[in-house]
Formats: sequence, C-alpha cells, structure tokens
Amino acid sequence: MTEKKKVLLINTHLTYKNWSEGTLNNSFLQKAKDFFESKDFEVLYTKIEDGYNPEEEVEKHLQADIIVLQTPLNWFGAPWIYKKYVDEIFNCGSADKSFLMNDGRPKENPGQYGSGGNLLGKKFMVCGTWNAPKEAFGNLEQKLFRGKKTEDIFLPITSNYRFCGCEIAPDYNSFDIFRSKKMAEDLENYPKHLAEVFGL
Repeated sequence: MTEKKKVLLINTHLTYKNWSEGTLNNSFLQKAKDFFESKDFEVLYTKIEDGYNPEEEVEKHLQADIIVLQTPLNWFGAPWIYKKYVDEIFNCGSADKSFLMNDGRPKENPGQYGSGGNLLGKKFMVCGTWNAPKEAFGNLEQKLFRGKKTEDIFLPITSNYRFCGCEIAPDYNSFDIFRSKKMAEDLENYPKHLAEVFGL
C-alpha cells in the first residue's frame, strides 16, 4: 500500500485584538486543507501562536512532501513569532543534521554555499496577505519597492528552506486587504494556484 503524501500547513498569524483577528488567514488555511485532502494528502498543521515543540516540528518537516506557510505581512515580514519559530526549528534540525549536513562547503570537498541541505525533493510555498496593493510590486515607478517582486520581499522567509534543500514554489498573495473587495476571488482562485505549482 502506497503511503499518503503529506503537507505541512504553518499558520504564522499573531492576534491583535480589535485589529487583526486572523479570519482571512484562517480562510486561506481552510482552502488549502480542503484542497490537499481532496488530493488524498495527510494534512499536518501548526499554529505557532498556540505553541509548539521544536523536535516535533522538525519531524513534521521531515515527513512533509510540501510545506505551505500562511502569513500576514506585518511591516513587510512575517509576525515576529515566526522568526522565533524558524530559529528554534532550524537550529534543532541543524544540530541533529536532519535538515542539512553542512553549508555546502565541507573542508574536504568545498562546494557552493547553501548546497548542503537534506530536504531535497520537498517543496515550500508562501501564501501572504498584504495591505500593499498588487501594483506596488514589479514596478520601477513605485518608489517603495523599486521594482521588487513579492518573491524578493519573501527572501528572508524562503532562503532558509532553499538553504536546506527545498524547492521554492511560486508564492500566492491577497493584496490590499483593507480596501480591496477581491478577497473572496483570491480565496476562490487559491486551489487553482496550488494545483498548478504542485502539479496536482
């Protein structure tokens, strides 16, 4: 009997009462859960705000074929609790050499920096919710990001996964969430994106 593929859904949302309650991010997570279950995946789940065990999180990463990070963009990055999560999980996965053997430059046979990962064959994707409008990205006339795309802004999030050997799948985003009326459309289109980027 073939073992079920597994997906790890990570919820980075940090609640701010009467301002950011997490409803939209929860909706995207539910869409992802429903999609992967319809494709016969086993769904692993972590809500960082509720607490976690680093060793168990390492094991979830090792089991997962696909890892999806659901995050609001708070001041152009994931909430601070996610950085703590990354430091603890990746330090744990580095210490036991499950995530990587080295930085890709062993003394006996030095190679390229960032090529010593053990998470080969796994895919990682970010789904983000932004106050920024879509037209702020990839546009040299926009002064803030100066032509940078969302994938450029996500480099501090995706680089540690690439460093450990994961393939980075194209991100998915819901923009201008406090003004736009497109959130329902973004949610509706999300499964199509997941199907395309993961070949499902």
